[in-house]
Amino acid sequence: MITSPLSKKKIKKEAQKLVIKELKEYRALKVQIENKKECIREGVMLFPAIWDSFTVNELKVKQMERALKKSLDDEERLIIEKKYLTAARVKDINIYMELGMKKDTYYEIKQRAICRIATALGII
Repeated sequence: MITSPLSKKKIKKEAQKLVIKELKEYRALKVQIENKKECIREGVMLFPAIWDSFTVNELKVKQMERALKKSLDDEERLIIEKKYLTAARVKDINIYMELGMKKDTYYEIKQRAICRIATALGII
């Protein structure tokens, strides 16, 4: 299959959007799994589930954790954690200033990290 540079760029952009969406969902899924395990341990069901997605969500969390730990270097992981895995909404400028990075360097590392996560998760 031959793809033009334009379609490669489009695919990369779509993969980036998907990875960012999954990173944002990952935090909530981790809480959901922790809550579910706590309910199982205590033998109670606090909230009704419309759809039993526990197994799928647990697998998503495991695979995202593996992607974050094994496919990123320390610098990439730090940027991803600060940008997407904290409760606060943090602007890119605040992150690269805090890390003492140049703007271009920050965005290159962030983009590389997102591509590595996409590859590790089988998105691209």
